[in-house]
Amino acid sequence: MDQRKRRKELSQEIRKKIIDKHVKGKGYKTISKQLDVPVTTVAHIIQKFKIHGTVANLPGRGHRRKIDDKSKRRIIRMVTKEPRKTSKEIQGELQAQGTSVSDRTIHRCLSQSGLHGRRPRRTPLLKTNHKKARLEFAKLHVDKPQRFWENVLWTDETKIELFAKAHQLYVHRRKNEAYQEKNTVPSVKHGGGSVMFWGCFAASGTGCLESVQGTMKSQDYQGILERNVLASVRKLGLSRRSWVLQQDNDPKHTAKNTQEWLRGKHWTILKWPSMSPDLNPIEHLWKELKHAVWKRHPSNLRQLEQFAHEEWAKIPAEKCRSLIDSYRNHLIAVIASKGCATKY
Repeated sequence: MDQRKRRKELSQEIRKKIIDKHVKGKGYKTISKQLDVPVTTVAHIIQKFKIHGTVANLPGRGHRRKIDDKSKRRIIRMVTKEPRKTSKEIQGELQAQGTSVSDRTIHRCLSQSGLHGRRPRRTPLLKTNHKKARLEFAKLHVDKPQRFWENVLWTDETKIELFAKAHQLYVHRRKNEAYQEKNTVPSVKHGGGSVMFWGCFAASGTGCLESVQGTMKSQDYQGILERNVLASVRKLGLSRRSWVLQQDNDPKHTAKNTQEWLRGKHWTILKWPSMSPDLNPIEHLWKELKHAVWKRHPSNLRQLEQFAHEEWAKIPAEKCRSLIDSYRNHLIAVIASKGCATKY
C-alpha cells in the first residue's frame, strides 16, 4: 500500500481526544497507538492547540480564489446577457477593466454557476407576427377540454433519408475503433436518397402513413387526404361529429384550390399558427420512426419505405395517448415564453 496516500481529515472528536490525552500526560507515541493516528499528526494537532488554543480548522485554508465575488457576478452577467460570448471575449473585457483572469478560471466560474457550454438548439426563425399568432393560439386553446384534443387528427409530412446523418447518431467505441464497420455510418457521393411520407395520428394511436412519389403538389396533397383522412378517423374511433383536422401552413395546404376542396368536404380545420412544429406532437413520432428505421439499416429506398410502414404500425397507442394527455403543457410553455420557441 502506498504510504504517501493521504488520510481523511480527522474529525473534531478525535482532535479533542488527542488534546485530552496530552493534558493527562500521555506521550505522542502512546496517543498515536491508542487512537491509530500518525505520530506526526498528533504532534501537529498539539502544536496547533498550543499556538491558537483551538483544534478547529483555521480560516484561510485551501486554494486561494483567483477572482472575487464582484468579478464573478460580472462574468455571469456578461454570459446571461449574451450567451454566445466566448471566454476569450470575456477575458478581454475584464482585462480592459483592470482584472486579469485566465481562460480556465472563467470556464470554472461559469461551470460552478451552472452555465455550461452547449450547442444551441435549432428552432424556426420566429418573427414578431409568428410569436403573436402562436401566443394567441395558445391562449385561445389552453382551456380546451381534454376531449377536444382526443378528437384531433394530427397530420404532417417528413422526409427520411436512406443513410442517417452522422450528427444524429452516437456510437460507444474505444479510441482505436473509429473505422470498424459497426462504428461508421455509410455515405455515398451524391447522398443515398430519401422518401417523403405523409402521416397522421390521434390520441388512440397511429393512423395511415403514405409515401409521397416525386414532388408533392396541391392536387397530390388533396389525393392523400382523400385516401387517408376518413379512413384514419374510422380506424382511430374519432367522433364523426366533432373530430378536427390539424395541418400546418405549408403552401400546398393553404393553396386556393386546396382550401376550396377542403370547404367542399365540410371538415373542421384547426386554425394553425405558422412556424410551430413544437405545437405538433407528431414531431415526436417522426423522430422515433426515423431512429427505428435507421436501426434496421435499409440498403435501398424500397426497404426504407417498407421498414417505415412496419415501424409506424409498431408505435404503441400508449405513446400516442401520453403525447395528447400532456399537450396542454405545450400551450402553457408557449404562453410562458410569450410566443417564442419551446423545448417541445
